[in-house]
Amino acid sequence: MKIKQLSIFLENKKGRLWKALNTLAEGNINIRALSIADTSDFGILRLIVPEPEKAKKLLEENNFVVKTKDVVAIELLDHPGGLSDVLKILNDSDINLEYLYAFVHEKKDKAIVLLRTDNLDQLIGVLNEGGTSLVPPEEVYDL
Repeated sequence: MKIKQLSIFLENKKGRLWKALNTLAEGNINIRALSIADTSDFGILRLIVPEPEKAKKLLEENNFVVKTKDVVAIELLDHPGGLSDVLKILNDSDINLEYLYAFVHEKKDKAIVLLRTDNLDQLIGVLNEGGTSLVPPEEVYDL
C-alpha cells in the first residue's frame, strides 16, 4: 500500500520550478499530486507520478537532486472534519506525521490525502484498525 513519492530539491532561484516541471512534461510524465515547501535557500517539491523511477532518472539526468520516499494514501469524505477524524486516530495511537498533503479527484465527495511518517507499517496498521480507506498505488498513479 506504499506509494513512491519523489522529493526534488530546488534552489530558490528564478526558473528552477519551471525547469523541473518542464523536464517532466518533455518526458511525457504526468503529475498526479504535488506539494512544495520552501525555506529561504531551497525548496522541496514532492510529486506523485505514474512512473516514479523513469521520472527520477530523467530529473537526475537534468541535474536535479531527487530522493524517493514511500508515502501512504488514504481516501476520506470531503466534508468538514473528514481529515480531523483521521488525525484523531493517529493522535490517539501516538503517531507523529512528518507531513501530509491532499487533493480531490473525480469522486466529488472524496479526497485523497498522502501521509508520511517514520514508521509506515505502523501507520498502515493503525489506519486499517481505524477503518480508514487506504488507496493502492495503482489507483493513485492512474488518477
